[in-house]
Amino acid sequence: MKNILIGMLFYLLAQGTTWFQMQGQFIWEFFKKNPLIISLLGIPISYLFIMATKYTVEGSDGLLWPSRFIGFGIGIIVYGILVSVYFNEGINPKTLISLLLSIIIICIQVLWK
Repeated sequence: MKNILIGMLFYLLAQGTTWFQMQGQFIWEFFKKNPLIISLLGIPISYLFIMATKYTVEGSDGLLWPSRFIGFGIGIIVYGILVSVYFNEGINPKTLISLLLSIIIICIQVLWK
């Protein structure tokens, strides 16, 4: 369980950083004017994803699928929260159900043995 939690933390950091890398162009002029510089964030982001995968696979007894689903679920949750905060896009019923399904996916992968 410890490795899965560490992996989830890495996924949280990677997904959050990726969100800012992609959506930052709509928030900050620097990001909009300097996409090549911003693309260099891909190096540390890739490292975070590699570490996230390493720990979640180790925590899942070597299985790859749980890592993929956990990363996907965390990505959807991070995206939903940041879009709401930075773009004031409310969470409609369809989005809310999708977020809840993401949480369920994570719980299934982490808790179901």
